[in-house]
Amino acid sequence: MSPSPGDGAPPSQDSKVVGGLASVFKGLAGAAKLTKSPPALPQPSRSSTIYTQMSKQRNAVPLPHAYALPPPYIALFEQLKDGPINDRVAAANSLRAVVANYPHNPVLGIWHAAKDLIEPTNPKATRVAGWELLAECVKHPSSSDLERKEYFQTISAAASPDDFHLQLLALVNLSDHARNFSGFDYDLFPLVSTWLRSSFDMVRAARTMAKRQGPRSRSKSAVVKESQDFTDLFAFVASAIKFRFVLANDGAVEALVDVLLDICMLTNNADDLRACLHIFEAIITYGELPGKKFRDCIEVLSSIHCLVLDAQNSAWNTIRILCQSHNGQATVRVLLETLSNAGAEGDRNHDTRHIRGALSVLTTLVSKSSEKGYPMIPYAILVDGLSKAVEATSSWKVYEDILDLVNALFCNKKGHINTMLVDEDWTPLFEIAGACSTGAIASLPESRDTATLLLSQQDSEQPEAKIIRGLLELVSQVEIIVKQQQGPLIQRQDCILFFSKIHPIIPDSAAKLVLDYYKEFRCCFPSDEQWETNLDTALSAFFQNRKRSTDVRLQALHLITEVYDMLELINDGVEPEFVLDLVKRLLIEVADETDIAVLQEIVSFATSIATTISFSMFCHIIDTLYGIVHGDGSHAVTPSSTQSAAAPLSVPKLLATQTPANVVTRGFVQVFLRVMNVDVAKAIRLFGILVSIAKLNTETDARLTAMRLLFRLRADWANRIFITTHTETNSLATTLYRTEATMAQLLSEDASPQARLPRSEVGGLPRSTRGVSVSAQFPERTHSYRAASATKTGNTTYQALWVASDIDALPEAPPATASPVLYSSVSTSVASALEAEEAILPIASWLEAILHLVQTGCDWEVYSFILVHLPSQLSNHAVFNGAVPQLQELRKTVCEQIRQGILPDPPSASRLRKADIVVCLLQTLTMILSYHRHFQKPEEDEIVSTFVDAITTWERSAKCCIHALTICCHELPSSTSKVLIPILRRMAQIITQPYVAMHILEFLACLSRLPSLYVNFRKEEYQIVFGICVRYLQFVRGKKQSQRPGSVGDTAQPRKQSFSPDNYSQPNASDDLPQYVYTLAYHVIIFWFLALKLADRASHVSWIAKHLFTDVDGSEVLDEQAQTSIDFMQRVAYADVDESAADPLFTASRFGEILQKRWLIGNSIVTVEQAVTSGWARITKRQPSGTSSFTICETFRPPPSHQQPLNDNTRDNTTPGSTNSVLPSHLLVRLLSPMPQYNDASRPIPLPNNEAVDMAIRVFDRNSTLDGHKVGVVYIGENQVNEIEILANVSGSSDYVEFLNGLGTLTKLKGATFNLQGLDRQYDTDGEYTFCWRDRVTEIVFHVTTQMPTDLEHDPLCTQKKRHIGNDFVNIIFNDSGFPFNFDTFPSEFNYVYIVITPESRASFVATRQRTPKDLQDSFYKVRVMSRPGFPEISPASDTKIVSLKALPDFIRLVALNASFFSHVWAKREGGEHISSWGSRLRDINRLREKYGPKATSHGPTTPSPPSTAQSHANTGIGSQLEVSRPGGTVRDSLGHLSMRRSSVATFFTNASEQTSYRSSIHSTAATDNSDAVPPTAADLLVESLDFSRWGG
Repeated sequence: MSPSPGDGAPPSQDSKVVGGLASVFKGLAGAAKLTKSPPALPQPSRSSTIYTQMSKQRNAVPLPHAYALPPPYIALFEQLKDGPINDRVAAANSLRAVVANYPHNPVLGIWHAAKDLIEPTNPKATRVAGWELLAECVKHPSSSDLERKEYFQTISAAASPDDFHLQLLALVNLSDHARNFSGFDYDLFPLVSTWLRSSFDMVRAARTMAKRQGPRSRSKSAVVKESQDFTDLFAFVASAIKFRFVLANDGAVEALVDVLLDICMLTNNADDLRACLHIFEAIITYGELPGKKFRDCIEVLSSIHCLVLDAQNSAWNTIRILCQSHNGQATVRVLLETLSNAGAEGDRNHDTRHIRGALSVLTTLVSKSSEKGYPMIPYAILVDGLSKAVEATSSWKVYEDILDLVNALFCNKKGHINTMLVDEDWTPLFEIAGACSTGAIASLPESRDTATLLLSQQDSEQPEAKIIRGLLELVSQVEIIVKQQQGPLIQRQDCILFFSKIHPIIPDSAAKLVLDYYKEFRCCFPSDEQWETNLDTALSAFFQNRKRSTDVRLQALHLITEVYDMLELINDGVEPEFVLDLVKRLLIEVADETDIAVLQEIVSFATSIATTISFSMFCHIIDTLYGIVHGDGSHAVTPSSTQSAAAPLSVPKLLATQTPANVVTRGFVQVFLRVMNVDVAKAIRLFGILVSIAKLNTETDARLTAMRLLFRLRADWANRIFITTHTETNSLATTLYRTEATMAQLLSEDASPQARLPRSEVGGLPRSTRGVSVSAQFPERTHSYRAASATKTGNTTYQALWVASDIDALPEAPPATASPVLYSSVSTSVASALEAEEAILPIASWLEAILHLVQTGCDWEVYSFILVHLPSQLSNHAVFNGAVPQLQELRKTVCEQIRQGILPDPPSASRLRKADIVVCLLQTLTMILSYHRHFQKPEEDEIVSTFVDAITTWERSAKCCIHALTICCHELPSSTSKVLIPILRRMAQIITQPYVAMHILEFLACLSRLPSLYVNFRKEEYQIVFGICVRYLQFVRGKKQSQRPGSVGDTAQPRKQSFSPDNYSQPNASDDLPQYVYTLAYHVIIFWFLALKLADRASHVSWIAKHLFTDVDGSEVLDEQAQTSIDFMQRVAYADVDESAADPLFTASRFGEILQKRWLIGNSIVTVEQAVTSGWARITKRQPSGTSSFTICETFRPPPSHQQPLNDNTRDNTTPGSTNSVLPSHLLVRLLSPMPQYNDASRPIPLPNNEAVDMAIRVFDRNSTLDGHKVGVVYIGENQVNEIEILANVSGSSDYVEFLNGLGTLTKLKGATFNLQGLDRQYDTDGEYTFCWRDRVTEIVFHVTTQMPTDLEHDPLCTQKKRHIGNDFVNIIFNDSGFPFNFDTFPSEFNYVYIVITPESRASFVATRQRTPKDLQDSFYKVRVMSRPGFPEISPASDTKIVSLKALPDFIRLVALNASFFSHVWAKREGGEHISSWGSRLRDINRLREKYGPKATSHGPTTPSPPSTAQSHANTGIGSQLEVSRPGGTVRDSLGHLSMRRSSVATFFTNASEQTSYRSSIHSTAATDNSDAVPPTAADLLVESLDFSRWGG
């Protein structure tokens, strides 16, 4: 039997079997998903095959005209009726073809005969034959409605389930594929409804069985069969609805819909759902859903759309048709009511399913355009429904769907906002979205920001992650709307409020919109009702949330600081505690802040309020921020020296990688700069913290930042604290490669490692070896570097953290004036008078911190910073007046470290050695010695001894020590005089070193002018000085000889000099202009010869002459300066007198006829003016070094009366009445050139009395015997920086006047007879007076601008003063301006050197005039020589020195004199040589000899000339005269004695017994001179001819 309602297999009620939409909804809690039916076997569809066969038969067999069976088939018909079952089956199969081929056969009769074959009890083959015959019979076209009715009843009767496909085929044939329902019009739809239910039950049962038995069970084929039958039935039903839905009454449709709904709810197969949806689509398209089932259909359709992805498109297609029909609005209403009625039903799962379905369909609907026929969705009802849905459920899925719907409202498929939202209130929607996401937001991990969470959970199926993603999508859409608004957005406030409520998950871009809105509409200010809430949001949600970006946090901080400023203005309108709490909240957990930019702004805010808040709140802020520094200190960094000891150097990047500690420290520095002038307590508190930071083992950059301020602390004359912006550290920074230029040079050398040579560390040698030669003591004196060791340790970069620069060294510019409340120290009497707001800054604690770091060691970056900056700060005495014990301890520490060599090792990558550290410590000690008034005599002695020991102990330290000893000569004369002999001996060891020779000679020149220091010198000590000079001269001569073409010199290749800070900053004078140093050696000999007592001078002449005119190998040396020097010695050896002037009374009117005659005698011009008759004569001797005039009288005895007078005719020029007649040659023969004459050299050369000789004599007399120099003196008053206002000064401070009085002698210009160096001597246009100074060889005229007239009305640019100052090579600048002097203040091509004098403590204009004599006595001044770029260092003040006012004039005059002389040489370095006044006079004499003397012939090679000395002038004087008498065999071969030259230079003072080496050398020299065993050489003859001491007795 065919299945009938209720007869088929009942649906399985096994609770373990999950199926249908119910299972889908259960899947919300994790149940199984829908599955498709098992795949069909690869066989053709039977229904389609049957339909095809029947169609072919119907079209192929023509309709007969008579109802009769062909005779052959009559027997078959009878057999069908009465035969055995097998025969009947065979007959049925045969008659089936007859029925198909013969339309007029008795079809009904045939069927009646075979009707019982389809009984369910029959065998399968029997039933199949019967059903196939029936299927063919029902196709007969002549069947009446009654016959069709009978057929329908037979088909619809109960049958075997296995025959359902045959049963369905018969119905399909009967209805002509659902096109013909005649005979059973209203019975078909109830039947198919019944069949759908029973067929679904069979399919479901088969699927369940197959699932239980596994994939390999035989039941799989049954599933395929049943599924195919089910599919065919759906196809038939769809066709029936399409063609004959009008025949279905309401009850039948409702029944059909019920079946479809049940199938949808029970099936778990997507194909079944799609089939049902196809039926629903057909019903909606060709008919109408029953009203009673409309809601149920909508709910099921929407549920399928939401829950079954495989059927989602089919479901939407059905819903789309429904919505676009006249039922569209009803559909929307049902969907909205589903949301509104949420929670009304007891079944939560059922409710959730319908809610989700409604939301899914509504989401799709709102994304569609209303122009396409979709129904409108009422916004208010939708929002209300969503609100109720949120309240009624706690399902994450529902929340997710609601957010999808809200997102669809704000962004359709075109990316536009839904039109229904344009003028609506968005707040409810935002509240709904917020409610949906509350739980998800609460579950967010606090340690992860939104962006990280979104990325990490992008593919996460966790419901919270989906909610967050949906909410972020909504935020993104709203953010776009707010940003892209064309005009005012009325819902902007709603959006901002929404963002603020869900602030934990909004991105930074949305957070910025919130903060922008707060700022624009002042939402955080008291004018807003919710200002405290908004302020709290900005503070806690955006600023304190460290997961936020830097920009957001900074924007929030700026907003909060603006609010703070406003609250400060309206202090009465809010509670004071609120403002303080706001500040405290800003600083909560600031110690854990890692964002440098945010921390900078926090510190900046703290800095901005530091000057106005109370002291207690100030302390709270400072202590809180100090926790950052102290916290970093707990993680102490490894010192740079050990971190990358051999790493290559890199240029520092100060702000790129700041540490939090450094940010805070910069803030502390800013606060100090702002409060130092207004608040004592705050300034002192900050000072202590900055000192502790510098001392603390915290981040290095923080310590350096603190030190940048602390090392710039200075005090003025009144001990008031101020901050300097100029540290004057370039020189020491260059030594340690801490300038940009030196660092760049190092980096370039790193790129070419072949240029780096090994650089050994030379330390102190044992005492027993210090007397050896220089070459033994310093085996390597070049400034090469260590070989780079980066190849051994990898390519780790050594990061230098600082460079010496005054640009941006501090976070902001310091106050321009000194603090009126902070003092470095005060006297006891003044301390009691300090007002409450004034206090003493504990500078001593800072010096103690420096001592601690120097003594215990610290990071190399910190230590090097101290080395460079400490000397500059020590130059300001006023700042350390209250730290005398610390100064004493610092002196002790520095002396010990230098003398004992207890020094840290610099990082090898820094290219530095301990010797470089010593150079810096020596500069520090030089500054310390200026505090000598606080030291005891032994402590002063130790300072001087330290300098003395370091001369030869440390490489490259000699220059620093010599410069310091120069200052000691003025400041510590007693201590210096005690060690002069060791000083001289050490200088003798290193005089041949090119970098120190000039400085040694300058020191000796200075010392010669301080006789009190060497008052107890003996002859031997003086000869040490002479020996130093001679040794240098011989060294230069030997070097010159070895460089002559063809000479046998050193075969070793010269070492390539690598970069060093010494030769980088300034060229070396001894290399660039050896003429200066060479000449300076002769000057020192002259100065020290004059320093000898008059009675002792002659005893030194022999030794000096021997070594000036002979080389160490005994060869003859004759140069111009040697000749002029010995000439001067001759003039002063027996008399301390100046040049003598001609007697003006020696005239013809007094003495009668006077005859004149001139001769060249040696290197002099002798003029004899003889009174013919009286016996009086005037002898004038013109020498290179001076002119002497003698008036003598030869008293003639009267002749006896008996003496016969000479014949008057033979007398020459006799005077009538006179018995005497004398010619000028008389005195020459009698006194100046006695007989006999052994050689031509001693013979006078007569000069003719003609105009040419007269002119030569006049020119000679115009050449001064003194070297004249002009030096400008400029006073700069307070705050003066402009050239005009400086030159307009007509007076200066009292110490300036005191300085001028010591600088020279005030001299009246009008009527002056000496060279005024361009000053007017007639009309006082350059003033009435100036200061002048001279000694026996030098004269200086000072161009003092304050003594020159100032007429701004007629000379507004002060050009009359500028014409002198601008043409002076050297200018002395007395700088009282309070600012560093700028070299370009006076633009000029000729200003080479400025000697800048600056008070160690700046003072105001009034203060300088109120100083007492005691104040002046205790005054100290910084002296620094500034030179044009490229100009060599030529002064002990090339680095800043501190000099007392008492010693200042003498020191400055010496520095100016040397600088002026060097400048003259420098100016001629390209166009020729500088000729001294003596040299010029000597050359004039030699020119006369060349013209009027006998012509000499050369007999041998010339001797090497000194640097820049003309050979022709050297050999035309004495040397040429000696050629005629020189023995031929006495000329030595210089090549053969070259080795002796070198060994002699090396062992000049280093014989086996050093203590007596020099004396024994002299004695041996004397013995050699007196020996008769060796014949005299040409050199011996030359020396003998020049040694006038042998004649003087």
